[in-house]
Amino acid sequence: MALFDLPLEALREYRPQLCEPDDLPTFWEQTLSRARESSGPILSLEQVDNGLTLIDTWDVTFAGHDGTPVRAWYNRPAAVESDLPVVVEYLGYGGGRGEPLERLSFSAAGYGHLVMDSRGQGSTWGSGGHTDDPVGSGPAAPGVMTRGISSPHTSYLTRLFTDAVRAVDAARALPGADGRIAVTGNSQGGGLALGTAGLVPDVDALVANVPFLTHMRRAVDITDADPYQEIVRYLAVHRDREEQTFRTLAYVDALHLGRRATAPAMFSVALRDTICPPSTVFAAYNLYGSASGTDPEREIVVYPYNNHEGGGATQQHRQLDWLHANL
Repeated sequence: MALFDLPLEALREYRPQLCEPDDLPTFWEQTLSRARESSGPILSLEQVDNGLTLIDTWDVTFAGHDGTPVRAWYNRPAAVESDLPVVVEYLGYGGGRGEPLERLSFSAAGYGHLVMDSRGQGSTWGSGGHTDDPVGSGPAAPGVMTRGISSPHTSYLTRLFTDAVRAVDAARALPGADGRIAVTGNSQGGGLALGTAGLVPDVDALVANVPFLTHMRRAVDITDADPYQEIVRYLAVHRDREEQTFRTLAYVDALHLGRRATAPAMFSVALRDTICPPSTVFAAYNLYGSASGTDPEREIVVYPYNNHEGGGATQQHRQLDWLHANL
């Protein structure tokens, strides 16, 4: 893919005009309060045989949006008695938590590691998911982006971000957790981590790799790639719902949520990424923490010749080094 977005010099200065709803903080305060009032964070916790000798695994079910059950894996180094910080990881679009031995780098590096399943996903790549999305939806395009799009109260993405926040609540209550939390993910997972850092501003670190779900209005206009094309296909049929659709998405845009964050952060971006265009990532990076009253430490790693794979294992090594320095 050739370069298609703004030049790098312009990307580093790109700060778009915002379209945040006036009641964004109130909406999320009420949504998260309702979820937290439904029950304690952890619904069940069972140690399982993962076939490994150096990593222990627990099958976790925690209370997500409105108390509905969400599955997760919790890994930590075996035979380590001391409490550890926990890295909460969110998954890319269409994937599920799979098998516990698929993601071992964080626990092998000495952290607790909670991998959140994505409700109603898990059937596009990987080894599957285990969490239903029991909430119905009005008319929607195939995929999850437009489920419940008529209102932020019914939006699938509201449920997913609420689950992500509750995963942090659950991580703090896990055995062997010392209370320190880092949130991370690639693509959809990076967007969820970014938004969660704003919704839970006392997390300790953020690593957002090629994040999705940021500056969504621009993304719809400049990329032909899915999943943003789900929104285009929806509006091509529901021609009278443009205003309401983008109003709903404004409540769940990680660009807006990440402005409330205070944690030190590492971002990554690929300049040939058609799925998460560079300007959408730089917008989130440049405005990160700008509504928090602080100026969080942050850095961005740029991969000029990569598409949505971003930095791959190179970035994974960098983020481990960064976490060791910041967590």
